[in-house]
Amino acid sequence: MHKVDYENPYNVKFRDLLSDAIDAFGEPRVEGSHHIFRMPWKGQPWVNLQRDGKNAKPYHVKQVKAALDKMKEYLKEESENGENSKI
Repeated sequence: MHKVDYENPYNVKFRDLLSDAIDAFGEPRVEGSHHIFRMPWKGQPWVNLQRDGKNAKPYHVKQVKAALDKMKEYLKEESENGENSKI
């Protein structure tokens, strides 16, 4: 269950967004203040989070939402391809 309301990207706590991203994409690589997540697909959307005080930057919230939507599609395609290859 997500801790973030993705319909309102403002006033989102960084720790909540980071927690959602870790739950969905695994542990990030951390370089300085950037938390960079590896995606199972090439190209966008990718997730690179950076703290803005206690809150997440609104465009980062939108990045995570886009990546979560893409992950749902990706997993659906993977499961369909897996089932088709067994036939």
